[in-house]
Amino acid sequence: MSKRFYAKDKVSNIYQQKNTVKFIVLIVATLIAGGSVFYTNSLVEELKERERSFINLYAETLEMVANSEGDDIPFLFQQVIVPNNSIPVILTDSYGNYIEGRNLGLKDTYSEEKKQRIIEAQLEEMRELHDHIEIVLTNPTTGMVDGYQFVYYKNSYLLTQLQYYPYVQLSVIAVFVILTYSVFSYSKRAEQNRVWIGMAKETAHQLGTPLSSLMAWLEFFRSEPERYDPSIIKELDKDIKRLEMITARFSSIGSIPTLKQENILSTIKETVGYLEKRISTKVKMEIKCSSEQILAMMNRPLFEWVIENICKNAVDAMSGVGRITINISQERDKVVIDITDDGKGIPKSKISQVFTPGYTTKKRGWGLGLSLSQRIIENYHKGKIFVKESEVDVGTTFRIILFAQKKGATPLDKKTQSRPLEQQQAG
Repeated sequence: MSKRFYAKDKVSNIYQQKNTVKFIVLIVATLIAGGSVFYTNSLVEELKERERSFINLYAETLEMVANSEGDDIPFLFQQVIVPNNSIPVILTDSYGNYIEGRNLGLKDTYSEEKKQRIIEAQLEEMRELHDHIEIVLTNPTTGMVDGYQFVYYKNSYLLTQLQYYPYVQLSVIAVFVILTYSVFSYSKRAEQNRVWIGMAKETAHQLGTPLSSLMAWLEFFRSEPERYDPSIIKELDKDIKRLEMITARFSSIGSIPTLKQENILSTIKETVGYLEKRISTKVKMEIKCSSEQILAMMNRPLFEWVIENICKNAVDAMSGVGRITINISQERDKVVIDITDDGKGIPKSKISQVFTPGYTTKKRGWGLGLSLSQRIIENYHKGKIFVKESEVDVGTTFRIILFAQKKGATPLDKKTQSRPLEQQQAG
């Protein structure tokens, strides 16, 4: 395997491994979160059972205290009732009237009205959370039932905290992970941009030497027109100018491009005209436009590069035989360009990968053309490029969206921009 194919496969593998690592991290994080919640819920259920047992003992003690006159009452009261300083409890009569309570958050500084509101709210909450525990009151002498009391309670503050602790903990961890990932992604994107810029600048530099040589040869041919065919010199001149444009494109990567209003139809016509002479004659290219005066904000050399990339990919997808249709329309302040081919199409499972560096179906491709196109449209033009639709063995449509005028333009600016390009230049 050549170094070129090895490098291409390596780029593709890096991005595939990236997605695999993301999936593994997500699975591990889900397992950790699920395990934490499961373990905490187990502890909560155990503590709930312990608190329930304690409240049962608490109610039995109250019942014993209410029905007994023995000497062991102070001892029971001190050993069971007094130590409860965490579980909120309310004791009511058989009609639901408040008798006494513990750990309700009542302060001596509160008014009686406020205390009553707190007690009613706490009692309502306790009724919803747990079933009451019944206390049977009997006459010590006759043993007859004199009445009933009810014990209501709710979970202790500690138990409530423990219930919500894993969710709070996971939320904090999630926020930390998101912030860390954002910082890491930003630094990674910055690093990738530096690599793109460095590669583009170096390519432009490397093109400079042979381009200068070609220009010298062209001047030599022109100096002896009787010996060389003028049509060949003319075509050679076109190719040199094209190389100059390509060098300018690479040089502009990394710089802030200047966007200005351009006639979208004439721009695409010029690009298509250049491509038609250099692709298979069995490929027909057609341009449809709703108006000849649709203007869009663009950097013309970079935008032409995008059109070239997509059209060349379309030619490869059709194996050099078929039709490419470019449909141009305007929707309010946006210009929409649809590029449709009748090639082999893209499987639905692969559509999300077409703009990933290294992804390609060609044996000799690097898989960087569409990725570069996406950067040019979305990063430099602030527009959108995506696969509008694709069907295997039917074809694919790429959609590009650009702005018709500069953002924040005043009404006067918009009026000027809506005039035909020739009138603006004349004015």
